[in-house]
Amino acid sequence: MSAAQHDFMKAAEANLQNTALHEKMHAWRKSYKERFQQATAQYSNLELARQRASHLRWKTLENLDKYLIEFESNFLKAGGKVFWAQDATDAFVEILNIIRRNNIHTVVKSKSNTVSEINLNSILENENVNVVETDVADFILQYEEEASTHMVMPALHKSKEELNKFYLDRFDLAENISTDEMVQFTCELLREEFKNAGAGITGANFLVADTGAILIAENEGNALLCSSLPRIHFVICGIDKMVPCLADVDLLFPMLSTYGTGQKMSAYNHIITGPRQADELDGPEELYVILLDNGRSNVLQKETQRQAAHCIGCGACQTESDLYNLIGGNVYGGPIQAITAPLIMDAAEYKFLSDAQTLGEGVNEVCPVKIDFKNLLLHNRNDFVMQGLSTRNEKWFFYVWKKEMLKRELMSWTGIKTRRHIMESLIKSRDALRIMPTSAPKSFNEQWREKKMVR
Repeated sequence: MSAAQHDFMKAAEANLQNTALHEKMHAWRKSYKERFQQATAQYSNLELARQRASHLRWKTLENLDKYLIEFESNFLKAGGKVFWAQDATDAFVEILNIIRRNNIHTVVKSKSNTVSEINLNSILENENVNVVETDVADFILQYEEEASTHMVMPALHKSKEELNKFYLDRFDLAENISTDEMVQFTCELLREEFKNAGAGITGANFLVADTGAILIAENEGNALLCSSLPRIHFVICGIDKMVPCLADVDLLFPMLSTYGTGQKMSAYNHIITGPRQADELDGPEELYVILLDNGRSNVLQKETQRQAAHCIGCGACQTESDLYNLIGGNVYGGPIQAITAPLIMDAAEYKFLSDAQTLGEGVNEVCPVKIDFKNLLLHNRNDFVMQGLSTRNEKWFFYVWKKEMLKRELMSWTGIKTRRHIMESLIKSRDALRIMPTSAPKSFNEQWREKKMVR
């Protein structure tokens, strides 16, 4: 068992006993589905919209090299600057050089899964740069030193009572304040940070090739302030977030909000086409886009699994996944991570994620771009076997299983009790989390023979 799998199993086992977490996840899942049904009413043909979104993502990735160059060319014409980062280290070097050159001590940051992916906050703090999270949920998690739970809802695992306690302990606010009061207090607290920050950091939901535009969807307005008030704005975005033209956003933005939060559209949708121009009143003086690979090319080079790069980051697969809802997002990133993490990082260390995710059709049905999770997970598992990454126990198990399945007499000879004992022992030895259901006292074959008097 790899070190990553050991940590995963330990944390998962603890969360499995956390009934409060399960209640919160269940409540979110229920409310999300209700809002989702309302949001999908805007589509006359939802399935057709999903097919078009899937085809658009396929077309983009098939011509990604062309669109990346086109985006860079158009963005440079507007006065922006582009850095190509092969990995997290490349991104750190470029960002730190600019921050040191401009003597920046405070940066404001909006919610970004890509920034979290490279753990940029820790790097900047080690350089004595104060990073201020401006999304309300991330603001709370930063104080609590906790990881994000969901692509779209970072503090999903927090109850109203826990949030009340946070504001009471940290800021001495009254008990049982409303959610609106929490948000209002946080906004007032952050206002001075926005004014004094030397730089703002955001992600991007999409990059548009034909206009060199950056697209950001949000519900709080903090990303707009991060991108317009500080003198310098960094956009850190994966190379897979490209779209060919601005007209494509008409399809993708509503899909993102519908499947992400159950809204027809996000509250704020920004199109940024460059730094502040001479005749403009606001915006950054310098605008940098860091195009991050960080293992995405490893996914794209896979003939089948490259479909995972179609993901638009809505988080619907997380909400639908039973495993995610049982063990929480601080342990398991969800079905999309189960596919991509072993390909982006060390396969031997993280292949267990592809084994952990179930093969149900539910996550396929909720994906707005029709990623076939089940098929991609099976291809991952097959590739890991072909690479010789199976354990000795797995190899012996499937050798014996194959022999028995090919010979009816051998199946009958082992008996149902023996087979159950073997299966239960093997499964318990692998993860210690699953419990085999109670089997019938007699197999179907034995019952059939008795019923038909077959001897």
